[in-house]
Amino acid sequence: MIDTRVLIVGAGQAGCSVAARLRALGHMGPITLIGEEPHPPYQRPPLSKAYLLGEMPRERLFLRPQTFYADQNIDLKLGASVDWIDRDENTVTVEDDTLPYDHLVLATGATPRRLPAAIGGDLPGTHVLRGIADIDRIAPEFEPGRRLVVVGGGYIGLEIAAVAAKRELNVTIIEAAPRILGRVAALETAAFFRDLHRDHGVRILEDTQLDRVTGTDRADGVLLSDGRHIAADFVVFGVGVAPNTRLAECAGLAVENGIWTDAYGRTSDPAIWAAGDCASLPFLGKRVRLESVGNAIDQGEAVAANILGAAEEYRPKPWFWSDQYDTKLQIAGLNAGSDTVVVRNAGAGSASIWYYRDAQLVAVDAINDPRAYMIGRRMIEAGTSPAPAEIAANELKSLLIQSARHETTVAVGAAGQSAQATANNGG
Repeated sequence: MIDTRVLIVGAGQAGCSVAARLRALGHMGPITLIGEEPHPPYQRPPLSKAYLLGEMPRERLFLRPQTFYADQNIDLKLGASVDWIDRDENTVTVEDDTLPYDHLVLATGATPRRLPAAIGGDLPGTHVLRGIADIDRIAPEFEPGRRLVVVGGGYIGLEIAAVAAKRELNVTIIEAAPRILGRVAALETAAFFRDLHRDHGVRILEDTQLDRVTGTDRADGVLLSDGRHIAADFVVFGVGVAPNTRLAECAGLAVENGIWTDAYGRTSDPAIWAAGDCASLPFLGKRVRLESVGNAIDQGEAVAANILGAAEEYRPKPWFWSDQYDTKLQIAGLNAGSDTVVVRNAGAGSASIWYYRDAQLVAVDAINDPRAYMIGRRMIEAGTSPAPAEIAANELKSLLIQSARHETTVAVGAAGQSAQATANNGG
């Protein structure tokens, strides 16, 4: 396994993590990392915040110095597009070149959704945000006094609105659902951020349907379904992303809201793996895609280990964050299907929202409350679940002690079972 040829398609966080981890684990064979962009692998979260604000130079975005790839004997092919996978020959076509592989990793990421061209989604002055080129294209628009309409009240839309408000633009958010953050957060979290944005002068229109983007040569606003027209100098779409599955589909791989993988990161072809935003993986009895830096790193490293024969299931520990103005939201776990929500206030501008499903703690939103995030994440990962009333009434320190005791009990029990199994087997 140590001298096999590994080809990685996608030079983002996941692809870079696979390559770096392979070398760290002692892989001696050829590694080729292919990226469509002309830039070496870089971090995306600062793009819509510090980089857009001009507070971070481009070089600080890069995950590794350029010399790293040469030093680690990683063949980095940038500005290159993979056209085809030949599974019979174990090769990929990269423009005019054919590259062989023993293991192929698809870390192709995701693409932001646009509104249809028929309703103005492709007009000049409309933008999506994903890569450096998107930010460089939109940055000149952020001049004080200009008018911005953000379509979509999810985290990316709110983050862009926050940057624009800080730059003294006039900002309107259009959200089709009954409230912002409708698919990803509780009413209480949404209410906090709604108030935060309104306090900064952002206009939020919820339960509002967009008819089309208006303009001829360039977007000049949006027309709502009720006939109102919101004037704008430019428009940003924050309406989610779609996993990049074209290569996988053309190669006949299984696709299910992303490239299908088993618990080890392997696709329906045992020589092909997937990691990051493009991968659909099993988690708690269902299939999910986890669009986060943490998952891209962890899953990429797990795939690298399994390529080398570790045969270890990848067990995600979901965590996310969002920075808006001077507020940091940290999220542990997944709140999908939650049926009970508990709110802990931690002083002015700080709170934590705890999600339960069938009496089990499954997620925590911590707003300017890193201690609640740390304790909540630890409890979720350990499987401890204080009753909702305890979360509401007890000090976080006592909850942490309770969690530590549970972890110790579980560890002792597991050790006892292991010892008994050894004895039963004549060890």
